[in-house]
Amino acid sequence: MIFYFTATGNCLYIAKQLDQHPISIVQELKKTELSYKDETIGIVAPVYGGELPKIVRRFLDKAKFKTEYLYLILTYGMNDSVAGEWAYYYAKSQKVHLDYVHTLQMVDNYIPSFDMNEQKAIDKKIDLQLKHIKDEIHERKHYIPVPTQKGRELYEMASRRPDNVNDGSQITVNEDKCIGCGMCTLVCPIGNFYLQDKKAKHKSNQCEFCLACAHHCPRKAIYTSLSDKNPEARFINENIKISEIIKANQQ
Repeated sequence: MIFYFTATGNCLYIAKQLDQHPISIVQELKKTELSYKDETIGIVAPVYGGELPKIVRRFLDKAKFKTEYLYLILTYGMNDSVAGEWAYYYAKSQKVHLDYVHTLQMVDNYIPSFDMNEQKAIDKKIDLQLKHIKDEIHERKHYIPVPTQKGRELYEMASRRPDNVNDGSQITVNEDKCIGCGMCTLVCPIGNFYLQDKKAKHKSNQCEFCLACAHHCPRKAIYTSLSDKNPEARFINENIKISEIIKANQQ
């Protein structure tokens, strides 16, 4: 049994390499009872600023796991910061014991900081990393990563950002480009988009800042007001179909 949260397909791709039928965290959170029992249980989630996404935290807050071995795989782009240690202690605060935590480097889809074309060109040896992790899970290894000094410094720097840096107030729709296809309404994991007069609109500033809306927009009409390293470049994991992400996130 393995759970995942995905925006552009990275975490879903990893989850599918570990289980034929991974379970969407977004869809599970619609249930009133979140109790799970299996010999091993895994979670695959992205790293956001050295921490877990808010939606994954809510899942850990509510879920009850009965298993011999609970593991967490965290995907990241350029630096995993303190993510492994942070996630371990956050889970512990919710009375969830993680036996194994490992980070896995993939394409960084944070468009305010990275050009997606440059990111896609980097060989991050994903399959090799994944084989190492799969072998350790098979061995039931117990492991929690210790952050490097550089990782701690990066996290401290990120922690000084204003609270509204990564919220919905930073997401902008170019109405001249928007064709009213509704893709953003389908991939947003909290259902924060709607169409009005055939144009995409926000419901509120509540936002995971997963950037699924920006990456899946076929006209590249959605971007962030923070910056955009390459407004013409977006990323979707080539191994994942858009229908799979819609199924995972649609409200």
